[in-house]
Amino acid sequence: MPFEIETPWLVTFITAGDPNPKYTLELMLALEKHSDVIELGIPFSDPMADGPTIQKANYRALKSGTKVSDVFSTVEQFREYSDKPVVLMTYYNPVYAKGVKEFVKAASEAGASGMIVVDLPLEESSEYLAACEKCGIDTIFLAAPNTPDERLRAIDEASSAFVYLISLYGTTGAREKIPPLAFDLLGRAKRICTKPVCVGFGVSKREHVEELVKAGADGVVVGSALVKIVEEYGENAAEKLEEVVKELKRGCRI
Repeated sequence: MPFEIETPWLVTFITAGDPNPKYTLELMLALEKHSDVIELGIPFSDPMADGPTIQKANYRALKSGTKVSDVFSTVEQFREYSDKPVVLMTYYNPVYAKGVKEFVKAASEAGASGMIVVDLPLEESSEYLAACEKCGIDTIFLAAPNTPDERLRAIDEASSAFVYLISLYGTTGAREKIPPLAFDLLGRAKRICTKPVCVGFGVSKREHVEELVKAGADGVVVGSALVKIVEEYGENAAEKLEEVVKELKRGCRI
């Protein structure tokens, strides 16, 4: 499903299967009310890009028995209620284990709009890119504060939905302030990239959203702050998630 939605976008992230596979759909529907895009993490045993909050969410999801097939099934169920874009976030191991073509095909058939494969290098992504193009799955690659301009252009070319800008050096996790590095990268990306650019890692407050949108971001990604709510509220998290996401979305309307 194409990202034919007006920017700026609020992209919200949760880990599928946290606290259990059956509850993920309810959480997605809570996010959907005020999100523009939902990013759904496929739980993995070694989430190297993630900080403690999302690491623990992966552990809870795996402990509850969540499988990749459960994630696809949840997306399929979500499609009965909403056509908002759903981006699957995964590491390459589950994709490789199932087979690249088979994984992308299954994601497409379930109703996923796009995919992020966090640890797949651009230089080794040709099979994945071909499979995504064939199945109509949008691609999203990440750029860091130290990504050179030439590589940023290549990432922009390979990304059909948006370019995901990492706001800092390090892993995911809520921060008090958005570092200057994020605004420097955003400025460069807006000059270089032809696709929308969204900023994530550390974004956790309405004020963060406002700052980034004012600086030119086409979207912001909020993850750990929402995953923390799921950790604290468990199967009663939906109402609180909806409340927090509604407030975050106000930051997009400047």
